[in-house]
Amino acid sequence: MKKQSGSKSRYSPEYKAEAVRLCSVDGRSQNQIAKSLGINQTALNRWVRESQEALTPVSGDVAKRLKQLEEENRILRMEHEILKKAAAFFAKNQS
Repeated sequence: MKKQSGSKSRYSPEYKAEAVRLCSVDGRSQNQIAKSLGINQTALNRWVRESQEALTPVSGDVAKRLKQLEEENRILRMEHEILKKAAAFFAKNQS
């Protein structure tokens, strides 16, 4: 149940689910649980986060709005970079 064979060391979905379950029912910290299971704490943290994300599905409206905001954010970042370069250019030419 622990590791699957392959070129990269991987844990079965059942093993990951059990480790995540321990984090929610056991009184110990994730670090302590990871150590007791002999796994990396970063991996356990990622499994817990992925499990939580899977439990909170995004509705169609929310997903659409998220895409709109991500696109707006991308455009604003691009505009910000352009303005920074323009400000540096004009500041250089004023000297």
